[in-house]
Amino acid sequence: MLVKVFGAAVQGIDATLITIEVNSSRGCMFYLVGLPDSTVKESHQRILSALQVNGYRMPTSNIVINMAPADIRKEGSAYDLPLAIGILAAGEVIHSDKLERYLLMGELSLDGSLQPIKGVLPIAIKARELGFEGMIVPRQNAREAAVVNNIRVHGVSSIKEVIEFFNGERELETTIVNTREEFYARQSSFDFDFAEVKGQENVKRALEVAAAGSHNILLIGAPGSGKSMLAKRLPSILPPLSLGESLETTKIHSVAGKLGSESGLISVRPFRAPHHTISTVAMTGGGSFPQPGEISLAHNGILYLDELPEFNRTVLEVLRQPLEDRKITVARARFSVEYPASFMLVASMNPCPCGYYNHPTKPCVCSPGQVQKYLNRISGPLLDRIDLQIEVTPLPFEKMAASRPGEPSSAIRARVIRARQIQEQRYADVPGVYCNAQMNSRLLARYAQPDEQGLALLKTAMNRLNLSARAYDRILKVSRTIADLEGSERIQPAHLAEAIGYRNLDREDWAG
Repeated sequence: MLVKVFGAAVQGIDATLITIEVNSSRGCMFYLVGLPDSTVKESHQRILSALQVNGYRMPTSNIVINMAPADIRKEGSAYDLPLAIGILAAGEVIHSDKLERYLLMGELSLDGSLQPIKGVLPIAIKARELGFEGMIVPRQNAREAAVVNNIRVHGVSSIKEVIEFFNGERELETTIVNTREEFYARQSSFDFDFAEVKGQENVKRALEVAAAGSHNILLIGAPGSGKSMLAKRLPSILPPLSLGESLETTKIHSVAGKLGSESGLISVRPFRAPHHTISTVAMTGGGSFPQPGEISLAHNGILYLDELPEFNRTVLEVLRQPLEDRKITVARARFSVEYPASFMLVASMNPCPCGYYNHPTKPCVCSPGQVQKYLNRISGPLLDRIDLQIEVTPLPFEKMAASRPGEPSSAIRARVIRARQIQEQRYADVPGVYCNAQMNSRLLARYAQPDEQGLALLKTAMNRLNLSARAYDRILKVSRTIADLEGSERIQPAHLAEAIGYRNLDREDWAG
């Protein structure tokens, strides 16, 4: 008897339908074909044990299983459940009349219980797209799949429940998630708030400008001056995720297996802070079983690199292309996978090895050569891609002891959202551009052209700071954002002056 069971393979952040064809005939051999990897081949032993423990027998016949399309490599243990159900249906242990209406995925334990799997959200989206009535997944993944509407999601604990369901002996509970209600309820819950920050008004202003235009920012200052503390509060002033952005972000985290069993859609922008010992593959994604890296997990959010010069040079250099293209392509001999990587880079660093160069009270013990060597760990091309470079100075005691709270994040966020709305309206007809940081040369010439007085100011700054053409573009983008925060139609010289002020830590000016 020939039966078909449906599963899915995840490639990048999208799923592909996999048809599992099981043919049972006279004999006693077992064949699994269709480019399965060793983990999929090992499923035979897990299925055998799971069926025995639950009181079922493996059909004693010639079983041939083909996983189509045969040119896509099938990886991982998530095919255990559809393979087991296909074998039982081919052996007429269960009825096969409902099989074509459901998509099945799940890893089997030896006792027949189901273990959670990765990538359930893109699989659920594909199942709905192909018109399946429902899907059966491990109970731990049910909420994640139920985010997708117009498809019935059944979370199950063991293979016995699935067998009884297809035999008409049991009804499976449907998991229902009120996606929109949960999504909007959690959008404003943050652990940190700018009201807790005393002083540092110039840095808070720079972070507000960075958030308003999604600009990359570098904080440079002595140890304990508050760089990490300020950076951790940045998500609280970013505009909320839209449903589309949230779905795309959740898909990436689903593929990487980073979603908990109780989580639905990600409602707050990601904040990823990898340690400086991270490898290139962990940062960009890839590996023998391709997974999204940190830059993709930070998609639509923030990638925070603390102690920037301590990162491996090659790790920092691979960031250059994703910062421009907002995607990363992982190429291998047989395939290539593309992951989105539209993130806001926030970095912090000390000004020298001892950390006290330019400190108001503590002397620096580093020689000029040591300071320059330390700063040279960050290449000019990467520094060019950082729009704002701001110095964080230590607070004097009087400001630290002050009891008056600072401006709350909610007030700053309201201004940021207003500026983003102006940008969204401006770029409504330009696909792929939503904020000032994403402007290309054509849009810069159209929307960020300064007047004669502004051009003269810009020329002086370019010559004095010896800035590159890319830095020139970045200054125009930042000044456009400052103008949006002010509600100004045109870029004024004051906006350009503030934007140039955020470049005063550029390479030639750092070591004095």
